[in-house]
Amino acid sequence: MLKNSDPVDAPSGLLERTLGVLELLATNARGMQLFEVADSLHIPRSATHRVLTSLIEHGYVKQEREQGAYQLTAKVASLAFTFLAGSGITDFAQPLLDRLARESGELVRLAMIDGRELVWVAKAQGSPSGLRYDPDMGQVGRLSCSASGHAWLSCLSDEDARTLVDKQGYGLRKDYGPRAPESWPALLKYLRQTRKRGVSICLQTYTPWMSATAAPIRHPKTREVTGAVVIAGPHIRLTEERMLALVPALLQTAQELSMATLASPGLHGAGQHGSFFNTNAS
Repeated sequence: MLKNSDPVDAPSGLLERTLGVLELLATNARGMQLFEVADSLHIPRSATHRVLTSLIEHGYVKQEREQGAYQLTAKVASLAFTFLAGSGITDFAQPLLDRLARESGELVRLAMIDGRELVWVAKAQGSPSGLRYDPDMGQVGRLSCSASGHAWLSCLSDEDARTLVDKQGYGLRKDYGPRAPESWPALLKYLRQTRKRGVSICLQTYTPWMSATAAPIRHPKTREVTGAVVIAGPHIRLTEERMLALVPALLQTAQELSMATLASPGLHGAGQHGSFFNTNAS
């Protein structure tokens, strides 16, 4: 949490505030007023104005009109897409995601470990019509209630998994799904089931009407977890029985994505930031 007592002009404080503003605006695509940004980040409005002015000058933020809301520009997304293209992630992963989407008839997503977070970086839609689940890319997944989060946490020791979740916080049912675990004992039950199956099965934990199953992606040599591949869709269609039937195809895709880490620098290095944790736990 940012504090008002942080030195306004100290490089570390300025960087923290700038990143805080970017991350906040990324989750509020329609824009935010200056006072909303300041109040959300608990920093003075004068300091908030300086940060926003600097970001506007560098092309990362725009203001629709005088005293209007502040929004991110496409420059931020451009940086992300440039990185993904250069890393080779989309080149190697997309055909595999497309195939699994066709086989499952649902949305398939690729989540990569970035530090101590899971970020969705690629997707393929297998449902051409009807009910579709299609969230925005670039979001950070809530570990406690997302299928990709459960897939990763299940590969850690209980202690390390709890450390990650405690740092990020639990997904409350009012904000996520009616079955979202809100405590460590409740989450641990999910993780033990995931370890037994080899994949996570989440029914209405992330949203009230969505189900998902995910498999961890491991580096073929180090066995370090670098991400997860997810199948997600409406719970009335993607039932537990249906998800269990898709497990072989899901595991095959995870294995093929694992082999792709040898060729893609982005996939190869994605999990290294998280190597503080023992990802070889049973």
